[in-house]
Amino acid sequence: MKILLIFIFIASQYVFAQIPTDFNKQRIDLDKKLMLTLGTWSTANIIASSIGWASAGNGEAKYFHQMNVTWSAINLGLALPGYFKARNSNAQISLGNTIRKQSETEQAFLFNTGLDIAYLTAGFLLKSEGKHTIAKQAQLNGFGNGLLLQGGFLFLFDLSAYIIHRHHGTLLNPTLDRLTMSSSGIGLNWRIGK
Repeated sequence: MKILLIFIFIASQYVFAQIPTDFNKQRIDLDKKLMLTLGTWSTANIIASSIGWASAGNGEAKYFHQMNVTWSAINLGLALPGYFKARNSNAQISLGNTIRKQSETEQAFLFNTGLDIAYLTAGFLLKSEGKHTIAKQAQLNGFGNGLLLQGGFLFLFDLSAYIIHRHHGTLLNPTLDRLTMSSSGIGLNWRIGK
């Protein structure tokens, strides 16, 4: 009987160690794909808007492309370290650290979604101000349109990333359902069969 209990204990340790590792590998893979998406968007915008900026003259389009190049350079500056951080992440962390890391990831994308709303609002405010400031109308409209484009993309990107990670987080539920707490400590429920 002791040998059977020792075997069950060792097997459960392996199973519970493997669940977070597999889950974390998937989370890391999602982060890499998301950062590649952001990096690709940013690079395409830098190239297209650099060409547009060079050929735009002095009108609204010039300022639109300036905003896109600047904003995209910042986004690329976030995407590259984000990708390398994900690529170098360790998938073999404890269940507790897995839960913490998952929560941090979801909260970061949700917070960024809120910031994106602020960027969109700023774009609308710049365009509104452009209606009343004739001397800087082209600049305000161009910058406003640039903020609307970049903020709109980032809103969709961050909201999608949050939803993707939130859905992925539900994969931890069966593991967490097996844990029980009582006043005497933490236990493990292992149901065999239905």
